Amino acid sequence: MAGMNSIPFTVAKNEHFFDRLGDYIGDVFYDILPEQGFELRDEQIYMAFQLEQAFKHKKTIFAEAGVGTGKTIVYLLYAICYARYQRKPVIISCADETLIEQLVKEGGDIDKLEKALGLEVDVRLAKARENYLCMKKLDPLSEYTEDEEILDVHDSVPDFVFDQGVSMQSFYPYGDRKDYPWLSDKQWEQIGWDPLKQCATCDFRHRSAQTLHRDYYRHAKDLIICSHDFYMEHVWTKESRIREGQLPLLPEASAVVFDEGHLLEFSAQKGLTYRFNYQNITNVLTGYQGQDVREESLQLAEDIMALHDDWFDYISEIAVRVEGSNRLEIPTDTKMREMAVQLEKMVQELLEQLVFDAELFTMDAYHTKIIEEYLEFFTYGLSIFLKDDEGVYWLEEDGDQSSLVIMPRLVEEVLREEVFQKNIPFIFSSATLSQNGDFSYIAKSLGVDAYDFFSVESPFDYEEVRTIKEHGYSEEAEKYLGIATQLQENEGHSLILFRSEEEMQAFRKWAETQDWSFDFLFEGDKEISEIVREFQFNKSSVLCAYHLWEGLDVPGEALTQVIIASLPYPPDDPVFKAKRKHAKNAYDEIDLPYMELRLKQGIGRLIRTEQDKGIVHIWKKA
Repeated sequence: MAGMNSIPFTVAKNEHFFDRLGDYIGDVFYDILPEQGFELRDEQIYMAFQLEQAFKHKKTIFAEAGVGTGKTIVYLLYAICYARYQRKPVIISCADETLIEQLVKEGGDIDKLEKALGLEVDVRLAKARENYLCMKKLDPLSEYTEDEEILDVHDSVPDFVFDQGVSMQSFYPYGDRKDYPWLSDKQWEQIGWDPLKQCATCDFRHRSAQTLHRDYYRHAKDLIICSHDFYMEHVWTKESRIREGQLPLLPEASAVVFDEGHLLEFSAQKGLTYRFNYQNITNVLTGYQGQDVREESLQLAEDIMALHDDWFDYISEIAVRVEGSNRLEIPTDTKMREMAVQLEKMVQELLEQLVFDAELFTMDAYHTKIIEEYLEFFTYGLSIFLKDDEGVYWLEEDGDQSSLVIMPRLVEEVLREEVFQKNIPFIFSSATLSQNGDFSYIAKSLGVDAYDFFSVESPFDYEEVRTIKEHGYSEEAEKYLGIATQLQENEGHSLILFRSEEEMQAFRKWAETQDWSFDFLFEGDKEISEIVREFQFNKSSVLCAYHLWEGLDVPGEALTQVIIASLPYPPDDPVFKAKRKHAKNAYDEIDLPYMELRLKQGIGRLIRTEQDKGIVHIWKKA
């Protein structure tokens, strides 16, 4: 077995790495993998040559390859070898946590390569904060909750988390959402990371799940796998974290692969999003009032909190709920803008006061820094809010919590400067990167000026192994009965894809009144990879989901039917309203391409190997 972090082939002093790499890749695809039962595919050989040029010349390349081309195996081979050659890990950025699990699960592509090639790959996962346990929530909750499953989580927390006298050498990662697959998403919300908690001043900070997992993945030798959202958060916070004396979220990489790269733009927008929770500024300014400061500063802080509360109340009053989304649209309103202008002015004034207070009084330096940074964050977000056509904004409500969300409309300039100016290879991989062979749209939206590209069709004979049927309906009950017939005729073995959670829950409510001869699995009832695993092994079950249009890979008899419950047009929410507003023909430029792409991805869940066959049902409202 090749040693950890050693190149899996020899390079003599008079030889070039890429010459030997080409020979090795040829041996792998022509000899080693076929001997292990892998099928040699011409598409892989072509892709391998194209990717080698991108790695060799440190280029950006759009690698569009259909299902069954083996594109993941190709980029993984190059990524592992290149990481060991450069002695820096390659970052693989995926669309979401589901795709991450597909890569690293037992029997996944990395596992297959390790076994076939005798490799030991050092691959570590870097997940977003939402995937880690928050002890500030779990510990007090355990004192009064009667939920046995949450108490089981508390009992499983390592002793060193509570014992401050234990050496840090005995610490190890814990508290990943995936460690508690039995918890529903609603249960996890009670104990998972919370933006309202002040992580920087937390008693558990150096023993938290988030901190220990970050320390672990930063030492990866070969591959670090993360989501697009997390990669973009790393990009946007890198400089500020360095200024604060913190390490960036991710270490320096030798190359970056964007799997399902067509989804990167939205993650970039999310990464640059400013989220203001109703309580955040009150919490921060209450901490400020607890310091030794001047009376006029205390009064100004009090006035800001009062105006902020009035502003939030007014926004909540005028906001309009958007069907199929947790976002509430905020209409343009003169009073709201005037209040925001006054609020920005007052916060700027308080920032100036903070400088004087820090010099005149013995304010705690660490708390002063936190207050100052949050106020700067707040005013910058407000500045985007107040500029015409630069921001998209909406209100989100979660129980009794409200958040104002402000997102930049365009991100290409920031991406161009912060990401694609780096002199490293960037690989975009997806079955859907171009618009009829044209890659200029995705390149422009991401700020990529120079790039290579190629397209490879799927080798599957879809006409032979896949049937697509369309069905019209006028009432939901009519559709539900039709779906029920399709499920019964197929005896389960089905994936039902919904446009939104609300649509899925409406079907669930109806389905629970019916008698079925197979089990239903619903997204959100357990950790997502556990639900997928159950679906794969309970071969007659039905999986209902609204997030699994891409990334789901379940070959074999467990999935022989995909039912698309309605055409997946984008929600009528503020983000897409802003896109439509700036399009010449909103339907042709925004709605239709989004729907067609998502539909193509959904249909692609059915045929994953040459042995697969089945049927796709698409329901359209008449």
